[in-house]
Amino acid sequence: MSAVADLLKILDLEPLEKNLFRGLSPQTGWQRVFGGQVVGQALVAATRTVDGRPPHSLHGYFMRPGDPKTPIIYEVDPIRDGRSFVTRRVVAIQHGEAIFSMSASYHLDEEGYEHQLDMPEVPRPEDLPDERTLKEQLMPTMPEAIRNYFERERPIELRHVDPMRYLDGKPRPPHQSVWIRTTAALPEDPAIHQCVLAYASDMTLLDTALVAHGSSVFSGEIQAASLDHALWFHRPFRADQWLLYTQDSPFAGGARGFTRGRIYTESGQLVASVAQEGLIRRRRPGA
Repeated sequence: MSAVADLLKILDLEPLEKNLFRGLSPQTGWQRVFGGQVVGQALVAATRTVDGRPPHSLHGYFMRPGDPKTPIIYEVDPIRDGRSFVTRRVVAIQHGEAIFSMSASYHLDEEGYEHQLDMPEVPRPEDLPDERTLKEQLMPTMPEAIRNYFERERPIELRHVDPMRYLDGKPRPPHQSVWIRTTAALPEDPAIHQCVLAYASDMTLLDTALVAHGSSVFSGEIQAASLDHALWFHRPFRADQWLLYTQDSPFAGGARGFTRGRIYTESGQLVASVAQEGLIRRRRPGA
């Protein structure tokens, strides 16, 4: 519960002035700010300037690595307030320079045509080993980078449909699925669930581009970083209940990997879609 409380604290930005907010980062020893944190905080900043409309999409670009020791200033530009749609632009600033920019759109709820792609058939989360079991069984054999990641208390629980892909180093088709949810209950406010999902949507996604090469972002041979991130909200959901994050990577090349994700409830409702391109550069010897 403390990890989720810390996440909610991180997402609870301090208002400095109209359309101006300040966010902090957790002091976990990371050398740079987690990209999902910046996306989530930027969405919080934008949403606090909008009344009566939920977000339906966001598109962001990462420009510089964030410094976790320094607060991040979020400046919101209220570009347009229409009758149906509202548009906001957010710039995240550290040390006087932009580290991230994002556009977000908000839309009144309307009725219309409906269809969706079906959820893939995968094991249910209760049929997969939980993180505690994985730690007990696999921790001694895990590479140090993966072990350090799993040893920390985290606000998002992950249950990988194929956890062995991180251990055996075998190339696989470039797709994967993982169940996600917060490790404790969240408040009822739907905006909090959207911002938490924005935070979590950056987790595991870029790794999908490395599945085909038998590698992961934990490999010391890979320099990995999110370059851009897009997220579409389709339906209401709860981020503290199990969501299936199914991902694929249609292309990798030029030291970049393109990945896509679909997020479903346990009942099979498609609630969000994600797309991202990231840097997956081989480190030079000695670098």
